Order: sequence, then structure tokens, then C-alpha cells
Amino acid sequence: MRDPFKNAFPASDTARHSIWEMLVPRDIDAFLAADWSIVAGDFVEEGFIGIDGKRAVSPDKWRLAFPTLSAYRDEWLRQARDFATQSFAEDPRTAIFTTTTLEDIEIEGDMALVRKKFDGSLKKSDGGIDVMKWQTLYYCRLHEGRWKICGFTGYLPNPME
Repeated sequence: MRDPFKNAFPASDTARHSIWEMLVPRDIDAFLAADWSIVAGDFVEEGFIGIDGKRAVSPDKWRLAFPTLSAYRDEWLRQARDFATQSFAEDPRTAIFTTTTLEDIEIEGDMALVRKKFDGSLKKSDGGIDVMKWQTLYYCRLHEGRWKICGFTGYLPNPME
């Protein structure tokens, strides 16, 4: 059985190991703390682009929702703050780690295509369930000596049907 807290890549694979650390534990912990400053250094601001897939298979429905990093930051903070107001019947950090899979990173030179998937749910205190079933393609590049996010196509269905 997969340990959701264990980096999927050995430390000797420094590129993939560091990308996993950026996109799994650091991202989750920053989101739960609603603290953008934890992840702010993980992005390349110049030329950043974020596509909202609207959980739709057809690219015709996808939208250029985040033409700048600041647009994405504002939405990320809105979602994180909203999440922080909710009450859960289980530990949200454990549940999010358990639903998250990041095992596929394609690297060509100083660019990387990263596939991060969510497949599970989070039990709410009121008996409801927050379904976490989507995926994101991150575009990363080696920038100023470390791997950073330069864009993404996210909120895609998981699986794509």
C-alpha cells in the first residue's frame, strides 16, 4: 500500500523529488494554513498562465481563468479561506494527502510536465462529503536554480472520460 506522506521519488532523483515536495506537502500545508507566503516562491511570475478546466473533458469549455499569477493567488486564497471555515469529521491533512497522487513527472531539459491527481473524499462534520476527484497538469521549469511552477491546466476531470 502506498504511503501518501512519502515522497514518490528517491532523494537521488533531485528534480522529481523536489517537484514532489513542492506540489504535495508544501502545497497542502500552505493551503490548510491559508498562507500564500509558504508557496509564493514556488512560482515563476513572468509569463504565468493558469487554465481552469471546469472539470470538463472538452477543451472548448476550459477557460483562461488565471492570466496572471496574482489572479491565481487571489482565487487560491479565496478557496483556502473558505476551506478553513468548514468543519470536518476527519483530519483534513491526512485526507488530502490520501487522495493525492503525484507519481508521473516528465522532464525534458529545464522543463517538466507534472501530473497531480486527486481521487477520494473528505468527511464533513455535518455528515456530508467533500468529493475530491480532479487532476492538474503543472508546467514547471528550472528557474533561478530550483524547480518552479510556470503554469497549469487544472480542475480537469479524473479520470478524463
